[in-house]
Amino acid sequence: MYQFGWFSTGRGKGSRELFKTALDGIASGQIKNARISYVFCSREPGESPETDRFIELVKNSGVPIVCFSYQKFKGDRPDNAVDEPLPEWRLQYDRHVMELLKDYNCDLCVLAGYMLIVGKEMCKKYNMLNLHPAAPGGPKGTWREVIWQLIDTKAKETGVMMHMVTPELDKGPVVSYCRFPINGRYFDAHWQAVEGMTADEIKTTQGEDNELFKAIRQHGIKRELPLILTTMSAFSSEKVVISDGKVFDSHGNKINGYNLTDEIEKLLKDKN
Repeated sequence: MYQFGWFSTGRGKGSRELFKTALDGIASGQIKNARISYVFCSREPGESPETDRFIELVKNSGVPIVCFSYQKFKGDRPDNAVDEPLPEWRLQYDRHVMELLKDYNCDLCVLAGYMLIVGKEMCKKYNMLNLHPAAPGGPKGTWREVIWQLIDTKAKETGVMMHMVTPELDKGPVVSYCRFPINGRYFDAHWQAVEGMTADEIKTTQGEDNELFKAIRQHGIKRELPLILTTMSAFSSEKVVISDGKVFDSHGNKINGYNLTDEIEKLLKDKN
């Protein structure tokens, strides 16, 4: 049986939906011959009402959960900047996490709302996947930064991908992805409304209430859960394999990501 490890900070409703959707996918057989062997949460009970709801959900599911508070471990020590190496104390946190998880087995770890950068030792120990709200070769950064870059460059398409977690943020090998257009029927009127404006001008005058910004975000969000599910299914059915930090198909051919666009579009069409 294929075993997944699940990493989350459990900050809100989205974290709970991700976990529940994965469980439902396994129970329904969409993700075949698989189970979530454990959940790791970087918060402990009592730190946040939202995280407490997440922890309760996991406990009620019967999946073992291990909690270790990042904030308590951190204390008064400052966080490093995103583009700086992780300090020693931060690597010590990862080492403690790995020690807590040493008796649990997993074939692949999924970061689903896990709000910590993973250090090089943990990246080396586990094959870990993270979701990024852009297509391969697309913008880096948070989903907000990605959308503003798409608008600024007048992009014709975008997507969602899952990539391997490496010490270099958002630069790991692409594992799976889907693409979708951001022009045509649903988008042309929104592009026309901002014609001649830069992304900075739109930010200043409308911000995230801009209809084009919202449309891109909505179309991305509705593909995120299907991508996670179809990716987990691809691994549990051995359509995709990770070996020595590289991604291969079922025939042993090295690939630059598994294109799940057609499968995801079919799922969305069937849902509607």
